[in-house]
Amino acid sequence: AMASEGGAYRLSCSLVGHGQDVRGLTRGLFPQGSFVSVSRDRTARLWAPDGLNRGFTEMHCMSGHSNFVSCVCIIPPSDLYPRGLIATGGNDHNICIFSVDNPAPLYVLKGHENTVCSLSSGKFGTLLSGSWDTTAKVWLNDRCVMTLQGHTAAVWAVKILPEQGLMLTGSADKTIKLWKAGRCERKFTGHEDCVRGLAILSEMEFLSCANDATVRRWQISGECLQVYYGHTNYIYSISVFPRCKDFVTTGEDRSLRIWKQGECAQTIRLPAQSVWCCCVLDNGDIVVGASDGIIRVFTQSLERTASAEEIQAFENELSQASIDPKTGDLGDVNADDLPGREHLKDPGTRDGQTRLIKDNGKVEAYQWSVSEGRWVKIGDVVGSSGATQQTSGKVLFEGKEYDYVFTIDVNENGPSYKLPYNITDDPWLTAYNFLQKNDLNPMFLDQVANFIMNNTKGQTLSTSAQFSDPFTGAGRYVPGSSSGSSTIPAADPFTGSGRYVPGSGSNAVAPVGGVDPYTGMGAYQSAEAKAENIYFPKKDAVTFDQANPVQILGKLKELNGSASEEHKLTEDDLIILEKLLSATCNTSAEKPTAQQLQTLWRAIHWPEDIVFPALDILRLSVRHPTVNENFCSEKYHVQFITLLLKFLNPKGKQANQLLALRALCNCFASQAGQKLMMEQRDEIMTQAIEMRSANNKNIHIALATLTLNYSVCLHKVNNIEGKAHCLSVINTVMEVVQDLEAIFRLLVALGTLISDDTNAVQLAKSLGVDSQMKKYASVSEPAKVKECCRFVLNLL
Repeated sequence: AMASEGGAYRLSCSLVGHGQDVRGLTRGLFPQGSFVSVSRDRTARLWAPDGLNRGFTEMHCMSGHSNFVSCVCIIPPSDLYPRGLIATGGNDHNICIFSVDNPAPLYVLKGHENTVCSLSSGKFGTLLSGSWDTTAKVWLNDRCVMTLQGHTAAVWAVKILPEQGLMLTGSADKTIKLWKAGRCERKFTGHEDCVRGLAILSEMEFLSCANDATVRRWQISGECLQVYYGHTNYIYSISVFPRCKDFVTTGEDRSLRIWKQGECAQTIRLPAQSVWCCCVLDNGDIVVGASDGIIRVFTQSLERTASAEEIQAFENELSQASIDPKTGDLGDVNADDLPGREHLKDPGTRDGQTRLIKDNGKVEAYQWSVSEGRWVKIGDVVGSSGATQQTSGKVLFEGKEYDYVFTIDVNENGPSYKLPYNITDDPWLTAYNFLQKNDLNPMFLDQVANFIMNNTKGQTLSTSAQFSDPFTGAGRYVPGSSSGSSTIPAADPFTGSGRYVPGSGSNAVAPVGGVDPYTGMGAYQSAEAKAENIYFPKKDAVTFDQANPVQILGKLKELNGSASEEHKLTEDDLIILEKLLSATCNTSAEKPTAQQLQTLWRAIHWPEDIVFPALDILRLSVRHPTVNENFCSEKYHVQFITLLLKFLNPKGKQANQLLALRALCNCFASQAGQKLMMEQRDEIMTQAIEMRSANNKNIHIALATLTLNYSVCLHKVNNIEGKAHCLSVINTVMEVVQDLEAIFRLLVALGTLISDDTNAVQLAKSLGVDSQMKKYASVSEPAKVKECCRFVLNLL
């Protein structure tokens, strides 16, 4: 039963099992009411309710990481795994995937270059991971299909939103980013320190918590709706109650806080410095994991509340805790000014209010409990113990956690250096790496190693803390800051009637001879006569073959007249280019010569206001195998691609953008070009997608064709990362493109990418591509758009 509304939370049970800090918790799907915990002791444990109304039994213990386990999430059930799967991330840089009934991992996901500290699962088998390596990765089953790059420090928190294709990442760079189909759409700024946790409230709203001790509520559109204050130190985790907007948080101030209607309604102190994680179960109970290795469950339900003895034992343990005033959890503590025990006669004013008293020279801390109307002792305040060093990996250095961060002064007046160290590290190796990194004299090796050993001697992970945060400075990387393109439609570079009509001539994707099975009555065929899919998977690249050599050469000569001396072509050069054009436009049987290619290479280096006729000659000639092999060869390809990408500058001239895109499409005409285009895919597509902002349908058609040609190549090789990149591009471009020919080519590209590949189908669904294209299923003219769209939707 759901806990009674409004009652205070009290201890339900304490679960001992983990040997060290419990760093992550998530509610389980199977068995009902269960949850999974992960710990620095390198294990994950599945706990199930023990049927006696309260309490949990450890069902099984999973091992697979070679270092601390720091996060966990559940992957929803699928046909293959009807009970779902458990994913855990660790300091060994790996993600382990477990089934519910086997202690060893089914498989391990490798790819991150540092600790994996956050996981979130989506529909259709997708998993999102965040890491100290500053990236988040999207995984589909056992493969990484996308890497989200853009944060400048560790990605501490990730969440997949219920609306498909949207992902959130929170980072030590103090920002949160929203990603759509793998591209950063928006940046949320406001937190003043590392963002540590994220929680989804609805399709439109989410919460974040941070080391700045605040929780923020955001709208997906970017605005911060509310800031919640209450914690006095880092907030590590946040979890939402089912079916409402109330939530719970835990942090470095030893507390669990329960927030109702935007107020902190209850504060529960724990006998552990770091309360790392929390999750809310379906019945409203709260599970909490902390640095003492104990999992505690709190409930509002009377029948699940612990016995009086257990609650007393918990309070005793709490009252004996030592609170270090340096952590600032209790404000500034001045022992001389504190009142005595009589101060506890006055009732508190709000739940969780703390009060310090002095009794026989000892300082004690109490907290007011509204539900019980009394002051509960939460610990003794002690001076900091000799070791001001650090507990369970909470010192942050460059966004990562360490047990210690020492400050080393090599000589009196020189700079001091930071030396991060974990208890599990080898002191000699650490010292050696430290000297190397800071370019210091190796003769200090013994000294530094001994310093480390002396300062960590017999160190059990104590609980006093010194906080330092290395992240300063405003966001360095602002995605999407490129200026919008001009909206003047590009004049056709070669005057005269529509010479650049894509879709005319041999560059249309329609079947040869224009026979369209979907015309006239054919559209009303009976169900038996099933329409045949003539659109995809497309087997060959689509090229732009439309040519008018006479006009191109005329324009070239005209512009050559106004070119500066260093760029001017001689009469001979012009004749050479004319020969090249006739050789590559199939009007002569001659093969292009090296001399012709050198002349063309010079011409395409003309200034950008006059280069377009030369680019058009390139666009036509690169279809020829000789030219293709020359420009796309090992020897020239880097300069060649660099040159073409230079024209895809959003601020550049539209004629050049158009012709560079068409030239890239035509590179696919030969083997050498295909190989080069596939090798440089990442760079080319990343640059080409910026052309979506051009307000020009011909550019959009060329961009769609480039994507289609990539899809044709990717259909032949099973490269899921490449397909993911293309799906992301299709999704992004479809949002802005209006022209139906461009849409048609994007649909053919999409169909080709997902044909005969169930992984690609799953990925397309999880990126929300289907929702983007549904509207085209009802386009009346041209019929091919609607037909192709329906074939794609059938696959999805």
